[in-house]
Amino acid sequence: MKHIAGAVGALVVSLFGFTGTVQADALETIKERGKVLVAVDIGAPPFGMIDGNAQPAGSDVEAARLLAEDLGVELEIVPVNGPNRVPYLLSGKADIVLASFSITDERKKVIDYSEPYGVVPAVIGGPVSENITSFQDLIGKTVAVTRGTTSDQELTKGVRETGGITVVRYEDDATTNTAVATGQQDYIAAAGSVIPAVKASNPNRDIEVKFLMYAFPYGVGLRKNEPELKTWLDGWVETNLKNGKLNEIYVRHFGISLPEEMLK
Repeated sequence: MKHIAGAVGALVVSLFGFTGTVQADALETIKERGKVLVAVDIGAPPFGMIDGNAQPAGSDVEAARLLAEDLGVELEIVPVNGPNRVPYLLSGKADIVLASFSITDERKKVIDYSEPYGVVPAVIGGPVSENITSFQDLIGKTVAVTRGTTSDQELTKGVRETGGITVVRYEDDATTNTAVATGQQDYIAAAGSVIPAVKASNPNRDIEVKFLMYAFPYGVGLRKNEPELKTWLDGWVETNLKNGKLNEIYVRHFGISLPEEMLK
């Protein structure tokens, strides 16, 4: 019986990762700490960036400030980039992620999401002079993209189906955007908001949206098995969509309103 009890105890530890101490839920931990650690990609304008005063700014930064205020705690911004958003969340370096975090089936295998609070259109951008309306038109050309982003995923699908397209992957949005703005690359797969930002950084680069790959809703990312935190986040999203605060932030940074069905 002792051997059986020991074996059962070892199995419980291996399956659940604790030895009798119940892990506090994330929402309780945040409230007790008095601070929420929010991962934001500050190299992905207009979602996240550094302003003229060297302070974090952007739509996700403003949303994070609103969230912390409604939660009644201080905000600590944890800078991330596209590839390390999920690792930072899973390792506990961040409590939640607000970083143009598109909701995909692949990511939902390892993390959870709140209800959507915005949308990211994934597009192909390129020179105005070029007639590019589909992946077929990109055969023989090179496309820049940030590794691990939803734009990367959609580009990969298009390239796989079409063939003949070279993909150059950069490690963060800032590097990808710079590569296109400086003329190292002519084409880019990115969020729709990136194209005018690239053009603004170098007006001599006459870049425009060539075609839409996909429109992704994005939500607040959180670790799995946190029902209390997810319930709170879903309620926060619903409340601030209905009262217009999240739409005000979106309009301020993107110049357009959120989809009408989302505001309902």
